[in-house]
Amino acid sequence: MNWLNSEAFTLFDQHIKWADMIGNVIGLIGLALGWRRSIWTWPVQFLSGAILLAAFATAHLSGSAGKQLVVMAVALWGYRQWNRGRNGAQDGSIAVRFATWRERAYLVGAAAVGTVAVASLFTAYPSLSWDPWPDAYIFVGTVVAMYAQARGMVEFWFAWLLVDLVGVPLNFANGFAFSGFVYIIYGALVLWGMRDWWLRSRKAGQPVLEGAPA
Repeated sequence: MNWLNSEAFTLFDQHIKWADMIGNVIGLIGLALGWRRSIWTWPVQFLSGAILLAAFATAHLSGSAGKQLVVMAVALWGYRQWNRGRNGAQDGSIAVRFATWRERAYLVGAAAVGTVAVASLFTAYPSLSWDPWPDAYIFVGTVVAMYAQARGMVEFWFAWLLVDLVGVPLNFANGFAFSGFVYIIYGALVLWGMRDWWLRSRKAGQPVLEGAPA
């Protein structure tokens, strides 16, 4: 699996790694499927995490590999949530909605506490991360976004946008140029997806995901 960490090509004087390219392209496809409310978004996101997990484990980057395990676990849970919601809806669609103010407070609080906790861990064990605070912010933000997506919340797009704002410069600064380029594409996709989910959430009589408060 060492080839995953080898150089694929050079673009604008940036060295593109195979793992960086393949994992992030698949992740981009997963986000596009989320925009379309396709349940396949979760298996695709799981596959993206598995590829990056294999690459990081081969390169002995235990911290990065561990983060991918968490992402894969959330993807499995998200698939279960959407499958339940789809089976419970009369038209077989995935319902989307705005979070309540209480849910928003929980999301923001979890993101803040999680970032501090993960950054503290990364700071205590420098081998786990090349840049503790931004890396922790992106990791926790990704998990929060995936959780909100699994619950059908429109706010999941806002979470991805906030991750993008830090992810683009961080990846370029640390040699993951392809991730930086993909994050820029993420930004455009997030804006389109946000608009689509926003409009869908306004439709009257829309079913709600089973187990999710209206």
